[in-house]
Amino acid sequence: MSDAAGTGTGNGLPPNHPQTGARKIGVLIANLGTPDGYDYWSMRRYLNEFLSDKRVIDYPAWKWQPLLQTVILTKRPFTSGANYKLIWDEERNESPLMTITKAQTAALSAALTERYGDRVVVDFCMRYGNPSTEEKVKALIAQGCTKIVFMPLYPQYAGATSATANDQFFRALMQEKRQPAVRIVPEYFDNPLYIEALAGSVTRAYAALDHRPDLLVASYHGMPKRYVQEGDPYYCQCRKTSRLLRERLGWGEDDLHTSFQSVFGTEEWLRPYTVEYVAELAKAGKKRIAVIAPAFSADCIETLEEIQGEIQEAFTHAGGERFTYIPCLNDDAAHIHALTEVIAANLAGWI
Repeated sequence: MSDAAGTGTGNGLPPNHPQTGARKIGVLIANLGTPDGYDYWSMRRYLNEFLSDKRVIDYPAWKWQPLLQTVILTKRPFTSGANYKLIWDEERNESPLMTITKAQTAALSAALTERYGDRVVVDFCMRYGNPSTEEKVKALIAQGCTKIVFMPLYPQYAGATSATANDQFFRALMQEKRQPAVRIVPEYFDNPLYIEALAGSVTRAYAALDHRPDLLVASYHGMPKRYVQEGDPYYCQCRKTSRLLRERLGWGEDDLHTSFQSVFGTEEWLRPYTVEYVAELAKAGKKRIAVIAPAFSADCIETLEEIQGEIQEAFTHAGGERFTYIPCLNDDAAHIHALTEVIAANLAGWI
């Protein structure tokens, strides 16, 4: 008797067995996230998810959650919502980070399709907010992806960015009956193509100016100093990124400085703080500066509002005269090329 006897399918499977198509490889890129809107409740949901992440705020829950739920989430959604409103795309009804991430995904999909055909499926998810990591993992598996390359869009590794994105990806896999094979793309801060893309953005920005800035400030997202002391490599990778960029540009040490932004809470964070540092530069006679944010793969609230708002104002109020912000790499062709090559290296042996 054949294996198919009595099944009604002719292939040895039960009559209601799920259909299976051609096997594909998924590429899932992940960014931090964005609220669904800048209204109070959208902001509160987003901030609650973000600030409840133990990778971001590692205080014991009994100590942190009462403060978060009763004080911070009562006030902060209003101030954060007002900041998001300043940069919100009303026509698309989404934040710039969402718009840019969609454009990056489309560009990467086109590049990888040109190279591999329809065997690779590219999509994106957000660590906080929508679309969720779980939703997109399910979607890739439903499309026949038996292997997934997961890429957090953070050039430098940090527990509060790369690691928590990976955590969420693995949580999503825990929900699957049949898990795909997976690979995690590591940090790429010293990848020559990434450094080349950064250098190109600086060169173009300087060429468009009618003056040469006195120096370039590379402003990275900050973190508590304690995290570095506990083993997080982020600080060292940021410093090396700055050095590699400076060397690629052929500049001296006085031409590019490193600082850290987005300080939160009462702990000491990585120094110097950008908002204070640019004011010190202005008072010291550096009246014309440029600022770049190499840790951000896409322009977002920290670059469009914080750097071009609070940080620029601090520089101007201290006597600064010319402030130039150099946009993130976003979906620039050189950036997409760098990301494509990083992904291709992680596809080796699979396709």
